[in-house]
Amino acid sequence: MLTSASLIPLVDPELQLFRDVVPEDHFLRRLLQVVDFEGFRPILESAYRGFGRPPLDSVFMMKLELLARQHRLSDREVIAAVRFNIAFRLFLGISLKSPLPHHTLLTYFRQRLGAQRVQQVFDALVGQARGLGLVKDRLRLKDATHIIANIAVPSTIRLVAEVRDQLLEALRPFAAERVTEEEERSERIRLATEDAKDEERLVQRVSQLRGVLAWADDVPQQACFAAAGVGVREKLLAALTLAHKVLADRDDPEAGDKVISAHDADARRGMHGDYYEGYLLDVAMDADSELLTAMNVLPANGNEGADAVHLIQQEEQAHGNDVQAVSIDGAGYRGELLRELTDPQGLNLEVFVPPAERIPLTVFGPDQFVLHEDGKTLTCPAGQTTRNHQRNRIDTGVTFRFSKKQCSSCPLRKECLEKETTQYRSVCKNDYQAEYEAAQAKAKTPAYAATRKEHSAIERKLSELVRRHDMRHARYRGLVKVLAQGLMTGLVVNLKRIVRLLFAPEQMGKGTVRAEVVAES
Repeated sequence: MLTSASLIPLVDPELQLFRDVVPEDHFLRRLLQVVDFEGFRPILESAYRGFGRPPLDSVFMMKLELLARQHRLSDREVIAAVRFNIAFRLFLGISLKSPLPHHTLLTYFRQRLGAQRVQQVFDALVGQARGLGLVKDRLRLKDATHIIANIAVPSTIRLVAEVRDQLLEALRPFAAERVTEEEERSERIRLATEDAKDEERLVQRVSQLRGVLAWADDVPQQACFAAAGVGVREKLLAALTLAHKVLADRDDPEAGDKVISAHDADARRGMHGDYYEGYLLDVAMDADSELLTAMNVLPANGNEGADAVHLIQQEEQAHGNDVQAVSIDGAGYRGELLRELTDPQGLNLEVFVPPAERIPLTVFGPDQFVLHEDGKTLTCPAGQTTRNHQRNRIDTGVTFRFSKKQCSSCPLRKECLEKETTQYRSVCKNDYQAEYEAAQAKAKTPAYAATRKEHSAIERKLSELVRRHDMRHARYRGLVKVLAQGLMTGLVVNLKRIVRLLFAPEQMGKGTVRAEVVAES
């Protein structure tokens, strides 16, 4: 068994030899100079408390993981590269005579670490960058890109069958005989419906799944369930939840949050340019340093705009800072989001967002109708009033309706009704009209134009994540694991950016972050 004590550290003269071989301006040598990896040790070692078996050095394992993400290597490939790459060994701080861990230990390391601790390491690195004076609070750029799930999307028939099989496998420790009976029934259904139409094949499998759930739902209340191990219990509960969700999707064909895979229950179908199956990687970036300050992963159909609140809150809670402004694309042009972001008692941000294109009106607009203080009476430009109102379908405002009698004899009828055949006028007063008007007014200012020019920087950052570090594809399955992948990739991208900022060429000029850091120091 390989432990921390098994690793042989670098000592003179081998250390001096490594430094002679690896150029002083090599990325990994500079990285060791500017980043305090030992500062991550308390976070990493907390994943191993309470275990009797001595682990490998956690900082060493984290560095291995970073090397793999930086160079797009698999676990097996990064261990093979460390065997002969002097720069890698210098970065890891191990001798040429040091044994190396088996590549599967990286899998166990990631499992122990989990997304929560990777998030803490990510925040700790951003904290170090703040300490170096790199990260400012002037402006955050926020955008998202899509991640394709690591699955083959099955047909609905196959999906129901896979969910059924998963549920039966999870039930086996509690009712082995009954599971065997259901598996035999599954085989009979398969043979009997081979030549049937797809509708009949699906009905038979859905019927069986409902039948299995009818008795499986009682298992968690039985004594055998309480006596089982934690992993076995969690597996059954997850299988039950998934089975109920798949049946609920069948009952509601219009559902917009359908399970698409039994192997990745968190993946969803969404649109990002075109339809795809997977997740959304949502990021916030400091406009001055171009360092990622917060990251999140959502299902493909997640609310990208609303996640801006989560990203800003996550950063401010981690560092106790106060972000001043945020720039978002069109997904942020939502009244409820604008109100939450600009709330003086909340985030109190200045928001730069492109307004949706407005079709020019040929009749009186809603702003020309006066809403009384009671919120229940509306007066039209001709002086007619109405109290006939109700909340609109999406609950974002109140729709008022004037009667046919009021509109038929109105002298301003032609200016109010688009068609002569229209008999009455209805007007919606949006709850967030003030927020929309503020965003529209800001879009006409020089400050808005300057900020939108800066926004392209986050597009380049997303391109770096995708093209250089393969964030277009999920390496794992499940929202939590994909989030850990995103955070680890963001960590690598930030490490590169920190080195670039602190070792930027002198010709970058006095306006660079590097120049500001040097001046402050």
